[in-house]
Amino acid sequence: MIKLIAFDLDNVLIDGEAIDEIGKLMDVEAEISEITKKAMEGDLDFETALKERVALLKGASVEDIKDVVSKIPFMEGAEETIAELKKRGYKIATITGSFEIIANRMKDDLGLDYAFSNVLHEKEGKLTGEVSGPLVKGSKAEVLKEIMEMEKIKAEESAAVGDGANDVSMLEEAGLGIAFNAKPVLKEKADVVVEKRDLKEVLEVFNKEEKENETSDETTPEKAEDTAPEETIAETKKEETPLETEEPAKEETPAETEEPAKEETPAETEEPAKEETEKTTKEPSEASKKESPAKKSSPDVKAEVKSEPNPDAGKSFGELLSNKKDLEKRLKVLTKERDDLNENAREFKKVRDELNASIKENLDKALKYRDERDNINKEVRKYKKLRDETNQELKKMEYASGRRDILKIQGEIDKLEKTIETKVLDMRKENELVKKVQDLSKTLSEMKEDEKVQTEAVALKEVSEAHHAKVVEFSDKAQETHESMLEYFKNIDEVRAKADLAHNQFIETRETASAKHEEVKAVLNEIRRKNKGLDKVKAKERNMESEKSKKKNMAEKEIARDIYEKFKEGKKLSTEELRLLQKHNIV
Repeated sequence: MIKLIAFDLDNVLIDGEAIDEIGKLMDVEAEISEITKKAMEGDLDFETALKERVALLKGASVEDIKDVVSKIPFMEGAEETIAELKKRGYKIATITGSFEIIANRMKDDLGLDYAFSNVLHEKEGKLTGEVSGPLVKGSKAEVLKEIMEMEKIKAEESAAVGDGANDVSMLEEAGLGIAFNAKPVLKEKADVVVEKRDLKEVLEVFNKEEKENETSDETTPEKAEDTAPEETIAETKKEETPLETEEPAKEETPAETEEPAKEETPAETEEPAKEETEKTTKEPSEASKKESPAKKSSPDVKAEVKSEPNPDAGKSFGELLSNKKDLEKRLKVLTKERDDLNENAREFKKVRDELNASIKENLDKALKYRDERDNINKEVRKYKKLRDETNQELKKMEYASGRRDILKIQGEIDKLEKTIETKVLDMRKENELVKKVQDLSKTLSEMKEDEKVQTEAVALKEVSEAHHAKVVEFSDKAQETHESMLEYFKNIDEVRAKADLAHNQFIETRETASAKHEEVKAVLNEIRRKNKGLDKVKAKERNMESEKSKKKNMAEKEIARDIYEKFKEGKKLSTEELRLLQKHNIV
């Protein structure tokens, strides 16, 4: 299936040669056209032709060139064709030996994906007569390969459209080569030739190619689609909100965690198509009618036919019939093997689809627990905020009531008493500490806490503890829900590994079935060839019998004439002789 289409620019996407139009500015159009003609017909190598033509442009104004190329029209049907091909999902490129000044305009105006071209050198707004770029010395095939590598596609998934000798390498590299209003040298290399100067004719080529692919899909085990289900494990790539963990020192809360990411399900693939079933009959004349259509039916397709020796030449009818019967036995075996492989592929697909469904089910549950956890964390945050606000209010009350000062002095007294009890001090030092304790105790006895504020502080403390209890309760629930979510994500990883295995088995089996199907088709073609050989042998035998009968008839007629002459002379005829005369209408 074609995925990438590369177009030449001059006389393909645009109606004209850009360098010829630029040559008019310097009155060298005739010289440039002559060099262009030789290059396009293959009489002059492209690098030499390009450098000679660009040298003739030395001194041309860049602004004048921009004005000239802006007026070069699109080829008939170019805009409609490119728009339709882009709509269908094809990647579109232009690979041209022309220049950026026109190629980039085409890329922007037509919405091309790639534009590879050469660069005209300039100095102070004038051309220097020099040129550089990927297509001065390099070939268009090399550039096409570069694009295929970037897009990760194979040569058979690309097409190229050109008109001259410098497009030969590109058409040979591509899976489908199209010569558009081309020179004879390119037509000889092309798969399809389009004579009309209208790119909508090229669109018709791809319409046929797509229809042939659809027909092929109906007669061969189909390819897997690389599209994932609408809802996949990829949803889990979104970052999940971690559990709330910023708690006071006393709290024990679950650690911050993130949900697993990068969950992806194996690509969904359709099951193998129903296999092509072709019947062969015992009558050679009927079987020989069942010739399969050629791969490309376009009248423009150039097919190189090579004469090969016929391996059935000289064989008798009996030998050919025996060969055919052997082939039919082999066909039966191959068909069964192919059908068994397709059945296995369907089974692997069924297993994979069931596992994918299980992944979806686990994902739904995991996301449900994630949402539940997030809602619980909202409650955690709410009660944390309430608790912290209450604690702040409690601190303010303690300062206002003098409780903080009381606690501070009591703390100093406790510290001094501990020092006196636990350390060995000289008498003077110990007396000083005892005196300090007595003074502090006296001060403490004179201090009195505001009873009203104290009562309110006790109440606030109870509220704070209640809020903290809620924080702990909801944190535990959030942790439990988070672990349930992780368990389902773990299940997804395990099931996905099995689904990947089933998918790989499906792909491998389907590819084996496809290869077996090709063997089936090859044997069918052999049977058709045997049928043709049988028809030819039969025809030859009929011709030989006819010739033998004809000679016998002529000999009998001569004998009949002799008998008639003798009859006229009075000879008496026997019954057999009379019958012979009647048979040849002599009497």
